[in-house]
Amino acid sequence: MKLKLSAAFVLGALCLMQASAATLGNDNLSITGFGTLAAARSNTDDARFTRANQREGTAGTNTIGLDSNLGLQATYTFSDKLSATTQILSRKTTGDSFTTELAWAFVKYKLNDDVSLRLGRVVVPAFLISDYQNVGYANTMMRPPIEMYGQNIIENVDGVDVNWQHGFGDTNVTAQAFVGVARGKSYVASDRSEPRYQAPAAGFAVSAEHGPVTLRFAHVQGKIKATNVKPINSLTNTLTSVGFAQLASDITLKEEKRVAFTSVGLLADWNNIVVQSEYGMRRAKDPSYLSESNAWYTMVGYRFGKVLPYFAHAKLDGKGSNITVPATLARIPALNAGVKNLLAGASQSSDLVGVRWDFASSAALKVQVDRVKPGAKNGFLSDVTPAGVGKKVTVVAAGVDFVF
Repeated sequence: MKLKLSAAFVLGALCLMQASAATLGNDNLSITGFGTLAAARSNTDDARFTRANQREGTAGTNTIGLDSNLGLQATYTFSDKLSATTQILSRKTTGDSFTTELAWAFVKYKLNDDVSLRLGRVVVPAFLISDYQNVGYANTMMRPPIEMYGQNIIENVDGVDVNWQHGFGDTNVTAQAFVGVARGKSYVASDRSEPRYQAPAAGFAVSAEHGPVTLRFAHVQGKIKATNVKPINSLTNTLTSVGFAQLASDITLKEEKRVAFTSVGLLADWNNIVVQSEYGMRRAKDPSYLSESNAWYTMVGYRFGKVLPYFAHAKLDGKGSNITVPATLARIPALNAGVKNLLAGASQSSDLVGVRWDFASSAALKVQVDRVKPGAKNGFLSDVTPAGVGKKVTVVAAGVDFVF
């Protein structure tokens, strides 16, 4: 029922905006949309494969919730300098059902041909494809590799950003800086909860486009606070009660903890050869249970007319938490083991093959097979049974991406 309501909300909004466009004039109001209708299934019920910060995914079951979404974007232009943009997005994230969220909502003011300001809910430019990671049609693969994109689940902030663009001969350079506050939910698989987080954040991104090649560098820092992560709170309460208050304070997110994320990326589309690659690092600037990590992926494809087969490899290398566990905790073996397991890093790698067929001017059919190889702490797999520990998982997905 919630899926129907979410879809109805988006489609209803589209109809209302189209009616408004007739009144206000098409020159002022621009309405676009995007979506993916896809099904997926994994080969086992001993582990659950999901997107970043997603509850359902697939665990040996057929699902449309892994990759399907529906989005609507409207931009009203008041003048050649002032405009307003809103984007709503329906998808499955931390809950069991599809939900509709306000992804973008900002007012944009052009200071000159090179510089513009945006105020409101804006994208966090942490990744190579941050601006369009939810638009399946704009991407070659079915989904961004979780090994990379699972390192940072914050997609937008309520704040302000400044964008600068300038051409230097055949090279176009773009720089973006932002500051704001991110708010949202994170999914905790151990108790299937959805604690809320808040994170004042700031960062920047710089990209250079020369012909068919784009290079990008980004750096983001945030102060994450989540007061109701029940498994963590239970552990820290126990640590405090047995005399390890400092360790409890280091682990908890009840107080703001600084975390940084840095990435570099490459896009190339030359002579029918398509390449996409990113490398990212998450580092804790304050003590917390969040693991530091490195991740990367590389995708290579070759276009045969309207058909693009591709292959990608992705890898996550968890470094573990920056917290040092007191040696005296060893006198309580069970608690010591639990803390060390929490603070250890997760690892995972994936190989995937797929094909994209642009069968229409605004629609593409994709089929993709992922082979996931979990390492320490089962990587990003969740709900892992004893029989599923260390077991490779195969995920088959097929769907249609479209824009309108």
